[in-house]
Amino acid sequence: MSVVPDGERLQPSAAVAVVIPCYRVGRHVLDVIAAIGPEVGAIYVVDDACPEGTHELVARECRDPRVRIVRNAVNQGVGGAVLAGYEAAIAGGADVIVKIDGDGQMNPALVPAFVDPILAGEADYTKGNRFYDLSRIGAMPPVRLFGNAALSFMAKMSTGYWDLFDPTNGYTAIHVDVARLLPMDKISRRYFFETDMLFRLNTIRAVVVDVPMDARYGHEVSSLRISRIFGEFLLKHTRNLVKRVFYNYFLRDMSLASLELVSGVLLAAFGAVFGGYHWWHSAQAGIATPAGTVMLSALPLILGLQFILAFLGYDIASVPRRPLWPARAAVRVRGHRTERPQDEARGARWS
Repeated sequence: MSVVPDGERLQPSAAVAVVIPCYRVGRHVLDVIAAIGPEVGAIYVVDDACPEGTHELVARECRDPRVRIVRNAVNQGVGGAVLAGYEAAIAGGADVIVKIDGDGQMNPALVPAFVDPILAGEADYTKGNRFYDLSRIGAMPPVRLFGNAALSFMAKMSTGYWDLFDPTNGYTAIHVDVARLLPMDKISRRYFFETDMLFRLNTIRAVVVDVPMDARYGHEVSSLRISRIFGEFLLKHTRNLVKRVFYNYFLRDMSLASLELVSGVLLAAFGAVFGGYHWWHSAQAGIATPAGTVMLSALPLILGLQFILAFLGYDIASVPRRPLWPARAAVRVRGHRTERPQDEARGARWS
């Protein structure tokens, strides 16, 4: 692909690829494909063992030359379908991979908004956020609104991206070199996929940026039930929180925050156990707990909580800010112009 002046249009190339995981979305996927703009060079439709035979429908009805069909022999969930699309897009030479659901809830016209920060060297991964425009939140079903708020808080702690919201949003884009760094065989394959991706991205210190967007809700029925997955998500968030803290604060590095966390947990645990034991003992004996015992319990508990809060402050401030691949800078897709400043300075052409 060559450098072109502003105002000229590039022919589609594989630089930007779209992955569409498909499972029971046959009546929507053709409209989604048709709405994808010319800035996208390749479209990977992943049939995740769909009982509706999505691959046959697309092969029969779609005439878009950019479309490639990927089939999973066994249903692997949305995560498994997306990762299969990632592998195909990487093999196809993409620079950025965008994931769009096939149910029509995500507007393909927003693709440049997700790609631009990555190709401009401002982010390694972008994701949608449906909570930016408060006036439009009312269009979201109340159950999804409450569920996303609860899941977002848990995700902030487990992933370490305290400045992000709407963690289950599936409209995402990733730099291909960052995708190569991810342990794809370890990423959750089903509903926890998007949040687990954020956890894995934090372990490699990737920069993640929210992109404002509106969701479009039609007559489609979501198979995601908050009551069914809340307990499972809570356990997985707790697991990822422990792993992230261990990786970032004890295995790869040790800092004052590491000491604050250890001291805080030990002091708070001692204060709670010591105070609880003596409160129970005094209640059984029917006597008041001595003031000295109360202070001996309260002081380490208060100090422990202060240390834990100090650790949280450090953790919040340590959200990754430097992209892993800043050399991929200044590529503008919205205007259909693609250039790298280091190549422009040399008058070089690239593909």
